Amino acid sequence: MGNLTGKVGFVTGGTKGIGYGIAKAFLDQGMNVAITGRTPEGIREAIRSLNEFGNDSAYAIGVVSDVTDYDSQKAAVAQVLEEFGKVDVVIANAGLGHFAPIDKLTVAQWEQTIDTNLTGAFYTLKAALEALKKSKGYYITISSLAGTNFFASGSAYNASKFGLTGFTQSAMLDLRPYDVKVSTIMPGSVATFFNQNEPSDKDAWKIQIEDIGQIVIDLLKMHPRTLPSKIEVRPSKPPKR
Repeated sequence: MGNLTGKVGFVTGGTKGIGYGIAKAFLDQGMNVAITGRTPEGIREAIRSLNEFGNDSAYAIGVVSDVTDYDSQKAAVAQVLEEFGKVDVVIANAGLGHFAPIDKLTVAQWEQTIDTNLTGAFYTLKAALEALKKSKGYYITISSLAGTNFFASGSAYNASKFGLTGFTQSAMLDLRPYDVKVSTIMPGSVATFFNQNEPSDKDAWKIQIEDIGQIVIDLLKMHPRTLPSKIEVRPSKPPKR
């Protein structure tokens, strides 16, 4: 996309963590940003913080939305279009994890994980697809190395991320004819609030949220003849065991 000034980004789950880092990277590039979250309180705090980085021509708005509800996603996209007139980049970031051995994992935990991490990404793309076709935009999912590396007590999370990776790669093939680019980013350990973690100095060895933001910007500025469709990223120096 070259110069990103004036482009519009839409980030699900953007109130903290990776989504927040990507939204900040967009603002740093002069892009307008819409983030979603499930609570008005979380949205207000994130928007207040993000707009400290914006300016008169680039700013962030927040939309209360639930990615597991298709009508909610359609309403969120409609609100972004009403505010900014277009959508150039969609980041399907909203996600959660329940971790337990299969004999202890509950049906509710399975359904919430799949509905949020996988079905939510589908709803997000489906809701924004016509806008992305019009702008010849970019759709990026935030998967995980758990989408290729399975582990004990991770059946729901692994299934959601394996599925998300496959979904994104198939969508990439479907949407290339419309000049809509599609990629998935698969991070390893990131310093976020995921799974009740509280980011601190102990997480200094991990990927930082601004690193994921930089990867997204690099993708958007890639020469249009080239599409990095699946990007694995991991800490360069994990702690010794």
